[in-house]
Amino acid sequence: MSEPKFVHLRHKPPTEMTQERPLIVVLSPLRSNVNLSTIMRTAGCCGVTEIIATGTAKVNKTIARDGADAVNLSVKRSIAPVLKKLKADGYKLVGLEQTTNSTPLNKYQFPHKCVLVVGSEREGLAQESLDLLDAVVEIPVWGLPYSYNVATATSMCLYEYCNQFPIG
Repeated sequence: MSEPKFVHLRHKPPTEMTQERPLIVVLSPLRSNVNLSTIMRTAGCCGVTEIIATGTAKVNKTIARDGADAVNLSVKRSIAPVLKKLKADGYKLVGLEQTTNSTPLNKYQFPHKCVLVVGSEREGLAQESLDLLDAVVEIPVWGLPYSYNVATATSMCLYEYCNQFPIG
């Protein structure tokens, strides 16, 4: 009998990273801690080490899994001062939102040192935040509803950034 072509590898070790990712995720106040926890899990898988959330943020470790320990979460009162400080520190601010003049995610080249700024589930990014951004990406939608879940969309963007900047 021949060996199977594919064998499931449960909990395959992560790809070793040769350097830290210069990517920070900044979140507008999210309504759902499930979304925050899902984003934490994805960030951990992508080697992102810092998330800054605004508003009330509570991580569910059952959902976030190892991301709850691997990703540093800090919580701030409002988003604009955070974005201004990061911009002053040399980060490019890239929003994830449906806007005029946004670039489809699959056509956007991320800056290496950047902040992914994510809007809340219902309201998205406020104009005050949009005014501070260097660029905005959006993910094309071909059906209804009109937009992706915030955790799903953030995961897609994190994957695309990692695809553009592999470090393993």
